[in-house]
Amino acid sequence: MEIDRTEAMLSAPILPLLLKMASPQALGFFVQSSVSIAEIWFIGQLGTTGLAGMALVFPLLMLIQMLSTAAIGGAVTGATARALGSGDTQRAQAILWHVVYLAISLALLLVIIHFIAGEAVLRLLGGEDDVLQQALDYTSILFPGCIVMWLFNMMLCVERGTGNVRLPAMLMILGAIIQVPLSGALILGWGLFPQLGIKGAAISILIVNTINVGILIILHVFGRLTVQFDRRFRSFKGELIADILSAGALAAVSPFFTVLSILIMTGLVGRFGTEALAGYGIAARVEFLVLPLVFGLGVSMNTLVGLNIGRGNIDRAERIGWIGGIVAGVLCGSAGILLALFPEFWPTIFSKEPKTIAVASDYFRITAPFFGFLGMGLSLYLASQGAKAVGWPVFATMLRFVITIGGGWMIVTRFNGDLKSLFMCVSAAVVVYAGTTCGAIYMGAWRKTEKKPAT
Repeated sequence: MEIDRTEAMLSAPILPLLLKMASPQALGFFVQSSVSIAEIWFIGQLGTTGLAGMALVFPLLMLIQMLSTAAIGGAVTGATARALGSGDTQRAQAILWHVVYLAISLALLLVIIHFIAGEAVLRLLGGEDDVLQQALDYTSILFPGCIVMWLFNMMLCVERGTGNVRLPAMLMILGAIIQVPLSGALILGWGLFPQLGIKGAAISILIVNTINVGILIILHVFGRLTVQFDRRFRSFKGELIADILSAGALAAVSPFFTVLSILIMTGLVGRFGTEALAGYGIAARVEFLVLPLVFGLGVSMNTLVGLNIGRGNIDRAERIGWIGGIVAGVLCGSAGILLALFPEFWPTIFSKEPKTIAVASDYFRITAPFFGFLGMGLSLYLASQGAKAVGWPVFATMLRFVITIGGGWMIVTRFNGDLKSLFMCVSAAVVVYAGTTCGAIYMGAWRKTEKKPAT
């Protein structure tokens, strides 16, 4: 059955195959992302200060999620897919063990960085007084426990590399079903639960991820998954870590620049007041809700490109990239147009502050029409991990950063520009991001990884 699934991914018609694989994953990512929207609503019931605190910490939460799912995690998916595509099942078994070693190590590294520089970063972003304390309450719980987030997300990436798209989706949906009511109970103090405020949001994330890690470990030990915890392959091999990090470390530059961009944008927006910061925080969360459409397609493209690169089918791998990129662009573009047409709908759900609503609405009017470019660029970044060719997508991310932050900084600090001008820089940057990535693939960036067909 597993062999049949692998062969289907190597030969089935591309568009139906992509949609079949992407649909459950997009649903899983969407449901998981909706949790953050629910949390914003819960915290919004406690006042604008909590919303501003969440705006400060949201980029840091995104960093953990993007590193463990899209950057290092995406490299894991690609490595697993290439191993199976070349017929090396034993290598895929060993990758699972090394994912555990890597997840623990990287989580501990982030914990150390947080304890050394966490408060300084939040202050640099404009956090002060009650807003700063809210942010510290959240990060002091999230970062020490983030090891379960790393383990869960990276073990799921191994499953995606095998082409198993249902299990990750089911676990993400299960986690959301548990986390939404648990967050509400812990944030607002429902029933017998204490009212923990913003701390409750962090605690609920860690509880749900711990449950899901336990389920995954049981399935990988006792289940009938393609890749299992086989003791024969648990010995540490630096070559496997190097294979993952050779793509993952470079790919990690992209989320770092993305999150750094959001962090600096948060600081720039914070210059306009707490209400503006809260509005930008709402807008960023809603934008994040659109991204599941991209991630569902992108992680499927990663798997399919990796399998075909492993088998030596470079032409098919490129066709997968173009078809998937276009579909991602159309879907995200459509969602962006809806946001731009009805920009006040979402902000009014979370806040009644006129300035907060105005800032979020302006962000949607100016940036949402360009979400299609974001969808295409991000999906091709994820697909490039399957080809182990992320250099150009990372360069595109750096260009996006320079335009967004360089232009935004000049507008706000040198020319006393308003928030609308700042948001225009965001829109221009995403067009350059998508164009650079597409151009590189068109010029043959993936062909440098071309391999001889497996025998």
